[in-house]
Amino acid sequence: MTNRLPILIALALLCCFGSPSVAQEKPKVRVGSKSFTESVILGDLLAHLAADGGAEVEHRSELGGTQVLWKALVAGDIDAYVDYTGTIREELLAEAIRQGTEIRSEADMRAAMAKMHVTMSERIGFNNTYALGMRDDIASKLNISKISDLRDHPTLELGISDEFMERNDGWQKLAAKYRLPQKKISTMDHNLAYRGLQHDAIQITDVYTTDAEIEYYHLRVLEDDAGFFPTYYAMILMRDDLAERAPKVAQSILKLENAIDSKAMASLTARVRLDRKLETNVAAQFLNEKFSLNIPYVAIGLGAQWQRFLARLTRTTLEHMFLVVVSLGLAIVVAIPLGILAARNETFGQSILGVVGVIQTLPSMALLVFMIPLFGLGPLPAIAALFFYSLLPIVRNTYAGITQIPKATIESADVLGLGTGARLRLVELPLALPSILAGIKTAAVINVGTATIGALIGAGGYGAPILTGIRLSSIPLILQGAVPAAILALFVQFGFARLERKCVSPGLQSR
Repeated sequence: MTNRLPILIALALLCCFGSPSVAQEKPKVRVGSKSFTESVILGDLLAHLAADGGAEVEHRSELGGTQVLWKALVAGDIDAYVDYTGTIREELLAEAIRQGTEIRSEADMRAAMAKMHVTMSERIGFNNTYALGMRDDIASKLNISKISDLRDHPTLELGISDEFMERNDGWQKLAAKYRLPQKKISTMDHNLAYRGLQHDAIQITDVYTTDAEIEYYHLRVLEDDAGFFPTYYAMILMRDDLAERAPKVAQSILKLENAIDSKAMASLTARVRLDRKLETNVAAQFLNEKFSLNIPYVAIGLGAQWQRFLARLTRTTLEHMFLVVVSLGLAIVVAIPLGILAARNETFGQSILGVVGVIQTLPSMALLVFMIPLFGLGPLPAIAALFFYSLLPIVRNTYAGITQIPKATIESADVLGLGTGARLRLVELPLALPSILAGIKTAAVINVGTATIGALIGAGGYGAPILTGIRLSSIPLILQGAVPAAILALFVQFGFARLERKCVSPGLQSR
């Protein structure tokens, strides 16, 4: 028995710890997608393939525009997403081109991406280029078939996406290339522009050539007769380290190369946008048929829909509350002392009020994008942005509440021998409390509304169903985010009203 003891101990250790391959956890992979349907479907395709390759996958969908996805990929917040050759050259590699790097072919793009530790795949198959589109009946009436024909119709109104307005291969350079005279231009969500065309609120918009709405709304795609738009072949962009830490996953993702032609992509998009199928199920069916996989489908029965609705409502409420409460709490801790200091020194006070006022004027989306390199994707950059937006009302109201205390009251406190700290604690703050609470309430209400844009960078909250509803033209989905946000704002108002009655002296309470 004694001779067998070492063998038994070895067997016991083997059973406890097992082999390294058995104990190894699944690699965690995050894929991303932009906030339009084709990109979400492609993201689901990548997610299904990564899961089939043995990964634990998170799909961070509808993350806004190109720069959001690209910054997230470079920072390591996502491992892969799909972009397009025209966008890669004109947007992602624009700085390299300005510095003298010659990028003409896909091989040049691939080499430039490799220097940034990003792998660019071969073509997925389809070319989804930009174009200008308008209703066929209006185009026929005005005899418009080419982009150059628009020169003769300066009064036509355009509705184009924010990204297309600003990007290097977008409207500004297109208008200069064709010498287009149109001045009535509105920026709007890409998906809402089709509604604008349908109701004749606008006459022209930017389209993707694989959009299902082109056929559905009977649109005419105008010929790019000056050859302005580059080709937009879909490519997988993947971090180099993914192939190193999860080679089977990377290999599985690359199955998508040369797998989808333009007709197939348009069909997938139509099934989601027109037939109201779930993106994940559309992607799963395509992969199951194409590669003989066995990816499970999400249940779509009435009971399953209610379960998804309740689960989504619970999740988005918790996410939204987290964003609002944490950002507001941090702002209170910082803003009230700043307001007190501002009231103590007039010069310092005006500087502080000027700085927080400037922060308040910054576009919310720009501030979110600026936060991504610092905090990555998810709730942290959204909390940081909401924190900055909360400063102005709290600082300003704290400053106003203290500076508006009658001088006689301050002099009475000094006569009683109260020091600066005691005077602040016993006289100034109690008298300024109604104003301070009003500033905090204003900041809280602002946060409830502004937090919805956090969904654009993966922070969740009520903005997630709103963005999906806009993309799919689904009023019920929009209401799933808008109605709870409105109710939460009412609760904030009611809560602060009760707090004022409990904390503020009856003689100071607002009537």
